[in-house]
Amino acid sequence: MKKFSFWNNKGGTGKTSLAFQTICSFANTHQDKKILVVDLCPQANLSELLLGGQENQGNKNLLAAHGLIPRKSIGGYFDLRMSSPYNVLAFNAQHYILHPYQHNGNIPENISLIPGDPLIELQAIAMNTLANVQLPGVNSWLAVIDWLNDLLALVEDQFDYVFIDTNPSFAMHTQIALASSDEVIVPLMADDSSRRALQNALSLIYGIRLPSPIYKKYTFSSQMIAAKRMLPKIGLVIRNRITQYMGDASAYQAVLNGIESDLQNAIAQYLNNFTFTNINDGIISVRDFQTAGVVAFARGCPFFMMKPGSLSLNGKRVQVKEEQLIKVSDAINALVKKIK
Repeated sequence: MKKFSFWNNKGGTGKTSLAFQTICSFANTHQDKKILVVDLCPQANLSELLLGGQENQGNKNLLAAHGLIPRKSIGGYFDLRMSSPYNVLAFNAQHYILHPYQHNGNIPENISLIPGDPLIELQAIAMNTLANVQLPGVNSWLAVIDWLNDLLALVEDQFDYVFIDTNPSFAMHTQIALASSDEVIVPLMADDSSRRALQNALSLIYGIRLPSPIYKKYTFSSQMIAAKRMLPKIGLVIRNRITQYMGDASAYQAVLNGIESDLQNAIAQYLNNFTFTNINDGIISVRDFQTAGVVAFARGCPFFMMKPGSLSLNGKRVQVKEEQLIKVSDAINALVKKIK
């Protein structure tokens, strides 16, 4: 079972939309594989998309999952672990997994979902406290950081791939996601703040280029290494291309080149933190989704299921051009081929 996290410390609906399209396309092109999606973002936007989007009762379906007993979400599972943070009690992982296709016919049938939950923002406070408790013979931080690993261990034979959507913050639930991952997929927009997001990822995940050595012993990487755990590797960096019908827009070219330069330098200095040695194997530009993306986001619909023409959105008719749909579909397909 191979596990990927989507993470950068900017977040936003752009990352969610990209994750949604990527996961659905990956599942569609690997129909013989079972895919588990874990939504570890408190906004739960990815879950809402998979369950129908704004137009098709995605939020209602998500709230219904939250209303079940036990609560069918990652928050429901974390609730269970609050009562036994350092020991794994017997539980049924299926209590927290649902099947989006049953609610949204646009989603490939081989995708399962552990829904997101705003409850994890509250839980993160408790998790931080639990992770710092001093107990004889117990690594409390590692016990909490393994909560998702404990759940995934129960379904390891049932799924081939796990995709985890994360919060932009480096909260405890984000660290839990990264500690459970083999690789990190880093989406970046073409702006200076996203260039800094790549640099921040290196600092937060790997303890690289810290402002002061005093922070070293408190970092995620130091605690993982002390526990003899493998850090996830950066497997793919996705640069968003602003212009639909041209190459990278000239106004953003310097930033795009800067991201590439930063990545090349990081590979040269810290090769062990990447799955690739050739930058062309680990970076890709993706065109802006524009109108097709807005419609897909509202309707919880992957591009490969969309038809061009006049489509309904919030009671209005919106025109999705065939040329545009082909371009964004081709971009996602090229991205999916990079994921191994």
